[in-house]
This record gives sequence, structure tokens and C-alpha cells, in this order.
Amino acid sequence: MKISYLINQYPKVSHSFIRREILALELQGFQVQRIALRGWDSMLVDAKDISELEKTKYVLQEGVVAIIFAAILTLLTKPKSFFSALSLAFKMTQKSEKNLFFHLIYLTEACKLSYWLIAHRSQHLHAHFGTNSAEIAMLASVLSGVPFSFTVHGPEEFDKPKSIGLSTTINISKFVVAISSFGRSQLYRWAHYADWHKVQVVHCGLEADFYNVPAQAMHANPTLVCVGRLCEQKGQMLLIEAAKRLRDDGVDFNLILAGDGEMRADIEALTNKYALQAHIKVTGWISSEDVRKHILAAQALVLPSFGEGLPVVIMETMSLRRPVISTYIAGIPELVKPSENGWLCAAGDVDGLACAMREALTMPPAQLKKMGDAAYELVIQRHNIDIEAAKLGELMKRSTI
Repeated sequence: MKISYLINQYPKVSHSFIRREILALELQGFQVQRIALRGWDSMLVDAKDISELEKTKYVLQEGVVAIIFAAILTLLTKPKSFFSALSLAFKMTQKSEKNLFFHLIYLTEACKLSYWLIAHRSQHLHAHFGTNSAEIAMLASVLSGVPFSFTVHGPEEFDKPKSIGLSTTINISKFVVAISSFGRSQLYRWAHYADWHKVQVVHCGLEADFYNVPAQAMHANPTLVCVGRLCEQKGQMLLIEAAKRLRDDGVDFNLILAGDGEMRADIEALTNKYALQAHIKVTGWISSEDVRKHILAAQALVLPSFGEGLPVVIMETMSLRRPVISTYIAGIPELVKPSENGWLCAAGDVDGLACAMREALTMPPAQLKKMGDAAYELVIQRHNIDIEAAKLGELMKRSTI
């Protein structure tokens, strides 16, 4: 079966889960056309991402003239489809935080995308994220006749469901994927009851190559690692506050912040203010292999997020037999079970976070190993990429019937 994938930016350091999904579908016999709006000039460090870059077609790479030409050609050759898509673009404008201009841009991008779908003879189009990529996929579906679906991760889609026209996109789609039971419940909130049957749970998956690695000793000094974009919703500023309390209480530790982002300067400034430089290191963007090494060398992952879907790094950490410290939000409690495979605290609770970090840092190795083994068993059962990709593939096959 020939299918196409649409992503806003691909490949991307934080989108390894999409790459895994595509490769797993190809192993199951699907012919996957990769399409992204942008990302052709991305600075990549992972060899697998660089390989994906060479396989991806980019809507915006040829410039504005090319997409305007595609729109004019569509108007002249498929006027009925064009005006149906135009009417839908106007509908998506009604409650949007973006004016009509942006939705017309999405329409022109969809025109170019529709020609690639037809040239590939795609039988299904799947988009990741329920924001502009889902709208463009919907418009391209109207223009080309190729059925579409999309995966919603959160939290962005749940922060502004009316603004992005989520109910309309669900209604026109063949199906919509949630990555957790929590995500499904949030989609139910914004989908018409008659469309609830379209909402399906397909977990992000892990391939065995990631977690089938030799055991690695933890740092001689107790270490925690936080992996992710340095931004407000990940809560790293709270993590620095908790680290200060541990240092003031005489707890010995290292804290690795593996990632980069818009709040890096703020995080480093607070680290300097509290004189925590000897305890905290920010790595910047690193490869998947280096992320894995940092997780294996740590006692636990710590992710004090305020807003999430279900972080892939939590799955990755658990698959490497390491427990997780995180918060009672979104889909996280579906994986992290307090006292069994990790710790959960209330989002924004610096005292609770510091307490959980202290327990992880001072826990006897045998007990940490027991928690890590429990984490492994649960995540491997729930997040096998071949099983999850097969679920998604079956949904795509049904969409063509």
C-alpha cells in the first residue's frame, strides 16, 4: 500500500518517534512518501535523521512562486475541488487566532501537496500533530480525493482546540490517533459524539535496537538526567530550584540537562545565581546515541513538566531499565507508577520534586534495579513499535475500503 506522511518539520531531533513509525511501516510493506513543509536546512546530528532528510520532499523548498503556481494550476484544472477546499479554508478561519491570509497559504501548500500525492499514487495521507499540518492534510485530501488521518500528541492541540478547528478536522478525517488514553479523552471533548468512533489509541513505539544494549554502570556520583527542549512547559526552572534545595541539604548529585531551547539562557543564569555549576551541566542538542548513554549512566530520568502529551523520552528511559521522576499530568500516569517504576509529584510542586529526586539519588542500587526492571516490563508491553505500527497500518487499510 502506498501512503504519504506530512509533518510540519522533518526530520527533527525531537521527532524520532515519527521516524520509528515510518520505518516500521516500511518493514511491514508500506511504501511511504515523506513530505514536510520545512526542515531541508536543519542542522542534524543523528545519522538516521540525516538519512531521512535525503528521502523527504519539502513543500516550501522551491519558494512562494512554486506554491502559487500549484494553486493556479489546481484552480484551472480542478475548479470544483479547489472551491470546495477554499470554502473549507474560510470555515477554518472563523474561530482561528490566525486571519484568512494564513489559511489561504495553507490552501496553496495543500495544492502542491495534492500533486505529490497523486504522483505517488498515495492511497492514504497521514499527518502528525493536529495543528497546521492537519489542516493542510485535510485540504489536500479534498483536492486530491486521498483519504487522510492525523495523530494528535498534545498539549498544544488541547490548549487551543477551537482555534485550530479540531472538531472540523476530526469530522472530515477517516480517523484520528491519540497517543494515550488521556489524549483520547481530550479528543472526545472536542469531537462530535457521532465522530467518537474515529478516535483510536496508537502508542508511540520503540524499536528493539534502541534498548537492546549492554548494561552500563551508573556514575560514581549519583546522577539524574533531564532530556528535552529547554522551554516553559518542561519545567526545568523548577528543577534548578529543587537542585538548590538538595545542594543546601548536603545531597551529592549531578544533574544533566540534555537538550537546548529558548530558555537555555534563563536556566544557565539561574544555575549561576545559585552557584550550582559544579552540579548541573547543559549539553545542548545531542544525538539519540548520546541521549541513551546519559540515561544509562543515570539513576533516573527527571521531567517536571507542566504540559505534555506522553513524552517519548519517558518510554525510552523505561525501556533502558531506569525509573522516572515526573508529574501527575496528561498521559504520564499511564506509564509511571509511584513506588513501582518511578515517582510522581504534583506539577509545580518544588518540595515534592526535591523529595522525589532525593529518594532516587539515595536509593540502594538493588532497589533502583527492581524499579528499573518493572519500568522495562511495562513499557515493552505497551510501546512495541512493530505492534503499534501494525495497528496504524490496519487503520489506513480500512480507510480505503
